[in-house]
Amino acid sequence: MSPVIEATKLYQGLVSAPDPGRPVVFAFHGTGGNEHQFAGLARQLVPGGGVISPRGDVSEHGAARFFRRTGEGVYDMEDLARRTTQMIAFVEAHRAAYPDSPVYGFGYSNGANILASVVLQRPDLFDRVGLLHPLIPWTPEPVPAMSGKPVLITAGRRDPITPWTMSAELVSWFEAQGAVVTTVVHEGGHELREEEIAALAQLLS
Repeated sequence: MSPVIEATKLYQGLVSAPDPGRPVVFAFHGTGGNEHQFAGLARQLVPGGGVISPRGDVSEHGAARFFRRTGEGVYDMEDLARRTTQMIAFVEAHRAAYPDSPVYGFGYSNGANILASVVLQRPDLFDRVGLLHPLIPWTPEPVPAMSGKPVLITAGRRDPITPWTMSAELVSWFEAQGAVVTTVVHEGGHELREEEIAALAQLLS
């Protein structure tokens, strides 16, 4: 059985192939979302691109997530490590299916967190990365291979789920790795705003 078929078994979700030479876009939903949450947006922002949108396989009181947590902002780190390894295999297999296509990834909230966790371990898997309201409640080890990689980070200064101070620390960490960081910070909370979508469009264009 092919690695792609094996990897697809890991997640329910949506997979569409890119037009020749067009990018493949991985879209990761937030807690309580599903594979449809950002698939349409990905198609809109990258015409002709392939879209791979997995559904989180962890249920939190019926809400789909990509890894477990024990409280708001408190992660089950063993589960996160296991799910990150699983997601790396999933991304690797789909990358192999489209060797001539650039690979972009973006995620919101819990989707941004699993994407960030993958990128911290395997920065080579994504050519461009969009993290919309991520929460990384630890200080990552240095990742020199992040140097030069385009990264978008968005946040709300009054976000009750992702404290602004932690968002600022994550921005500083990526900058310290030499990533080409773009930020969009608004005065609201955890909601996505038009300026964030506009910045994501710019990142993926």
